[in-house]
Amino acid sequence: MSTAPLFYYITDRKAFPGDEPTRRRHLLDKIAEAAHAGVDYIQLREKDLRTRDLESLAREAMRLIRGMPTAFLINSRTDIALATQADGVHLPANDVSPEEVRIAWKKCGAGAPAREISSLNPQISVSCHQPNELSQAATNGANLALFAPIFEKKDATPAGLEALRQACRAKIPVFALGGITLQNAESCLQAGAAGIAAIRLFQENDIAQVVRALRTR
Repeated sequence: MSTAPLFYYITDRKAFPGDEPTRRRHLLDKIAEAAHAGVDYIQLREKDLRTRDLESLAREAMRLIRGMPTAFLINSRTDIALATQADGVHLPANDVSPEEVRIAWKKCGAGAPAREISSLNPQISVSCHQPNELSQAATNGANLALFAPIFEKKDATPAGLEALRQACRAKIPVFALGGITLQNAESCLQAGAAGIAAIRLFQENDIAQVVRALRTR
């Protein structure tokens, strides 16, 4: 690739040791670390949290990274993204369409205090698992797509690099996800991926070192 790769960190506070308050602190520290390291997107993917707790966590994360160029996305919950002035949402497979999110975003943005600062044009990423899903995602208004699993995922067959190569023909940036390591990330970028999306690659390592290693390869 001639351009620098992009990076997308997906959170998982349950992977941290300790009780819930400790895991929450670890996660917020990691979110701040990712933003300072130049990660382009952070997806808050704490799907088990109650609405009130998810909103509180999102607000604290937004406070930590406010003013940084990192885009902060909430998994699935457009309502939480709107309430916390996040940059957008990530839509899993079989969720509402990007077009529906944009309609809701504009309606809430018309004079709603929660949207006075945040952009009225949300960033929307979508999950895709087959190459033919990418064109539909682009047509529906997604900004980018996570294509997975490339190498591994529990109870799922890896798509592999050839499927990734086909997916990357889409008109929106495609991020490789699923079993990505420093050792195999380069093969994903060579297949045409605009960037790397991961949980463990970022959460279990020094993020600045990961970003530096892949951007100076």
